[in-house]
Amino acid sequence: MKPLLKLARAIDRLTAGIGKAVSWLALGAVAVTFTVVVLRYGFAFGRIWIQESYLWMHAAVFMLGAAWTLQEEGHVRVDIFYRKFSPRRRCWADLLGALLLLLPSCALVIWFSMPYVIDSWRLLEGSREAGGIPAIFTLKTIIPATAALLALQGLSIAIHNAARLVGAEAMPSGGADIRNRGYGE
Repeated sequence: MKPLLKLARAIDRLTAGIGKAVSWLALGAVAVTFTVVVLRYGFAFGRIWIQESYLWMHAAVFMLGAAWTLQEEGHVRVDIFYRKFSPRRRCWADLLGALLLLLPSCALVIWFSMPYVIDSWRLLEGSREAGGIPAIFTLKTIIPATAALLALQGLSIAIHNAARLVGAEAMPSGGADIRNRGYGE
């Protein structure tokens, strides 16, 4: 189990690193949006590529940050039953959820998005708008990258919970606190 836990911790560091890095794009998106408004209404000046850039940053933050959000338990969860589960039942729920729901969903997203992305790269697809960002194929590449990062984080979650179930890692404390399971440790 030690090599798997080492892998899970490496995935956790990768996920957190990417998440923290792309989170800075939120600040960039705000700054660019402010600049667009000032230029448009203050100086009657605008460029499509500037407007598109904050949309791209916004997409990157949400898509590439999704795995970090999963790691940090930031996604919306209907925990009517989950919060009443014992720590052991929570581990089972998280393990089975990752293996039976998250990983297959990520595989489907990758499978169905790859032809779309490959075609975009083949055409070196650009913006539909004149003067827009010419490399929209790079933006479309974020779709399977997001699914791959989510799948990796799902694998990490499965490993951590399996380790807890066999006693190779400490169980999270009981009670109503469903956060802080130590995925990022």
